[in-house]
Amino acid sequence: MLNDVADAVRLQEGPPGVRSILRAIRRLAPASTKDISRAVGLPVPIVAAVGNELRTRGLITHERPSQLTPAGRAVVTELGMDLTLDATCRTCDGRELVIPEVLEEAVARLGAVMGDGPAADMTLDQSKCTPETKVRRVLALLSAGTLPGGSLLLIGDDDLISLAVAVVGDVLGAPLVDQVTVVDISPDILGYIERVSADLGTRVRTVQHDLRNPLPEELHRQFDVAMTDPPYTPEGARLFLSRAVEGLRQGPAHSIFLSFGGKSPDEMLQVQREIMELGLVTNGYIRNFNEYEGSGILGGVGFFQHLLTTSATSPSQEGDYQGPLYTGDKRSRQRMYECVACGEMVRVGAGAKWTSVGVLRAEGCPNCGKGPFRPGPLVPVGAEDQAEQPSAPGPGPDGGPRPQGAPEAAERSAAPDQAGATAAPGLAEETAVPDPVEEIAVPDTAGEPAPYIPGGRTWQPLTAGERLLLEERAAPYVIRQAAEQDLPAIGAFEVDIARVSFGGDAVDDPLRHRTRLARAMEKSREGMIVAHRPGGPAIGWLWVSVNQNTMTGDRYANFRSLAVAPVERRAEVAELLISSGLEFAVRNGLTEVVGRVHVANVPMRTLYRKFGFTPTSLVMKLRLPAGDDSRPAVRRDPSHAER
Repeated sequence: MLNDVADAVRLQEGPPGVRSILRAIRRLAPASTKDISRAVGLPVPIVAAVGNELRTRGLITHERPSQLTPAGRAVVTELGMDLTLDATCRTCDGRELVIPEVLEEAVARLGAVMGDGPAADMTLDQSKCTPETKVRRVLALLSAGTLPGGSLLLIGDDDLISLAVAVVGDVLGAPLVDQVTVVDISPDILGYIERVSADLGTRVRTVQHDLRNPLPEELHRQFDVAMTDPPYTPEGARLFLSRAVEGLRQGPAHSIFLSFGGKSPDEMLQVQREIMELGLVTNGYIRNFNEYEGSGILGGVGFFQHLLTTSATSPSQEGDYQGPLYTGDKRSRQRMYECVACGEMVRVGAGAKWTSVGVLRAEGCPNCGKGPFRPGPLVPVGAEDQAEQPSAPGPGPDGGPRPQGAPEAAERSAAPDQAGATAAPGLAEETAVPDPVEEIAVPDTAGEPAPYIPGGRTWQPLTAGERLLLEERAAPYVIRQAAEQDLPAIGAFEVDIARVSFGGDAVDDPLRHRTRLARAMEKSREGMIVAHRPGGPAIGWLWVSVNQNTMTGDRYANFRSLAVAPVERRAEVAELLISSGLEFAVRNGLTEVVGRVHVANVPMRTLYRKFGFTPTSLVMKLRLPAGDDSRPAVRRDPSHAER
């Protein structure tokens, strides 16, 4: 069984990988796919695909969060994995460091700093780590004895660690370092660091520089410690670490702190070889140390490695670097599509026989003449022009066609997932009640053309080509106007949205939400949009209303609800829904869109920022004593929610 499941999803980790997932389900149940991903160190789409294979064999439940069925428990017992002992530290959750109360202020201040900072640039594989992660990285520097004092070099700083060092020093009442030097390619990031650090008492020097080129001569051999969070490719790790070595003083025992995302064993072997070739040794390693906003395909986490220089340490990249670096550099515009009917793999994209999946659908599968088609792996760069060879589906458990929904293991070179669905194979489809909106996926668009300008202030409608590309990326899911048959699904979405917004005060009666939505549909269903697989239930929901400012009379669009279930192509579905909502606003002559979101809903805030939304106000709330008033508390109706 272990071999069959591993073969079905082409799991590089093989049967041991399936064992680890079964063990995690047994230990954590009920647990989300994301929790299992974090526990086993495998990407979320891979865990979801394995879960679907276990589900088809009756070993885990169809209800979410997944649990073992009686048959699954029997298998786990037979495999000798029925022990649920967990020795993970409950205080630090395995991260080895705990943020002391004195630095809770630093966490809050860094959260505000992130909210006002530049948006992530997906073309540079950027993904923002959480405020807590920023403070933990500073604590790691302190625990290792590299701070206070000395000089710190940051090779890239989209995570704003320079500001974290400055803020922690400000909270503690004294600078932690003589000087922080930031080398980064982004003028927006460097300008923001300069503006914020000016009032914090820590000297921060910024250097705009493309790290494909050697460090400026004046930075060579000047620093006591370096830190980097490079692009999550072996080439990115090698280059950024090599530049860090260029900047460190000569001699052994100087520290480099590396943040990186978990990869397959073969990919991690490449990374470790790069570290060895640089003459570095590992002094410490903490899994799941780094948490990233929205980052979904890797479970939103990455490891933290403490490296030390030796007498043999030297840069491995002496001159300019011309090869692939970012995830997008290693991807092509061609993608393989799998015929669901017969398993035939067909190449689609620029330069291929079928230039778009729409053309392929119209003509039908070249093998069986049918369809539909499921997105598969991207064609490796350099292979786009090779003659297309007939391809047969990979073997399944019984030697037949590979089961539907099984992703290619080689597609795990995606960037740190800016949250949950990427251009890599998506999450296996589940049609149960959707997860709360706070787990909505933020697109990982590394290597794919974005249908909007990240961080912009004015959104531009999609061109016909951009719209087609987005629809292809979201396939097999499409959008349409909501109808009465969608009420159960979108009512469930509204329950989850209310719980995210109001916690224990939420109105969580599904019937009440369905009734309210039915009344709203009777008046006008324009602006009510659902995403679905043709013939299937709604897996995404957007409600846009046209409002009017009572003081000025100006009309504006209000994003009342937005949610996407954890399905394959989740992020692309979110993009498609938001783009459709913005197009609805444009068609109605509106020039402003408002989307309200709970302050703790970081993934949703990040998604809004990617489309160019900017924060304009913050609702402050304070709880007062109940006093002598014995009247029952009023439960908030989500129809008046500021979401």
